[in-house]
Amino acid sequence: MTLAQVERKLAMLEREIELLKRQQAKAPIRTGKWYLENAGQFKDDPVFDEIVQRGRAYRESLRPKTRAKRRR
Repeated sequence: MTLAQVERKLAMLEREIELLKRQQAKAPIRTGKWYLENAGQFKDDPVFDEIVQRGRAYRESLRPKTRAKRRR
């Protein structure tokens, strides 16, 4: 590899590093609490509301059925 090729490659890598630094600076700060970062993401979403409703119905279908008490 010639000196000119090495210099071009180095210049390309330096540009790439600068680009990555700018992207990182624009990235949102992560708190480590994913549930807070994503809270409200599906607010007023009818599809998500249906998913929640169907999930609840499924979980309730798995519960054992209780017997009615006998009257004496």
